[in-house]
Order: sequence, then C-alpha cells, then structure tokens
Amino acid sequence: MSEIIEVTEALLKFRDERDWAQFHNPKDLALALNIEAGELLESFLWKSSSQADITQVKDELADVFAFAFLLAKQYDFDIKKIVLEKIAKNALKYPVEKSKGVAKKYSEL
Repeated sequence: MSEIIEVTEALLKFRDERDWAQFHNPKDLALALNIEAGELLESFLWKSSSQADITQVKDELADVFAFAFLLAKQYDFDIKKIVLEKIAKNALKYPVEKSKGVAKKYSEL
C-alpha cells in the first residue's frame, strides 16, 4: 500500500469515527485547506524562517496535507499522478534554459 493511500485511509477512518463526512464536501475542504495554509503562514509572520516555531510549522503543514488528501479523495484523484502531471506541465512553462536561477513567472521569461 502506498504511503499516500495509507495516510488517506487513516484520515477517512478518523473522519468517519466522528461522523464528519457530512461536513467534507469539496467546497468546505477547499476552504479548510486555505485556512490551514493561512495558519501555516502565520508561523512565519514577523520573523525569519529560522525563528519560526518548527512544531507549529509541522502541525500546520500536516493540516494542509490532510485537507488536500481529503479533497483529492472526494474527486478520486490519484495524488501521485496529478502531481507528476503538473510537474510535466510546469516543465513546459519553465524550460531550464530560460528559468534556471530566475524567479519570474513563465509569462515573463
């Protein structure tokens, strides 16, 4: 069993034991994902990266992953497949010869 499937199944078990599936529609999962991403950002607010509380970063990042995996499950997305497809799309938009060491959007390369 892949690690992503194992994690997703643990999330589903946790959710189902609490009867929370009723709250996990795609819209609300996307909202929760965004809120958790904001909480992750809060870990870095007004401090350097090295000053961030690493435990808080880890916890908030776990929440981001959790809601992302649950959202992917709602649509029966293969997480590995969609991430690899996105990397391939980005490789076309950001060819190495134009983008290496450059922090510009593809439309500005």
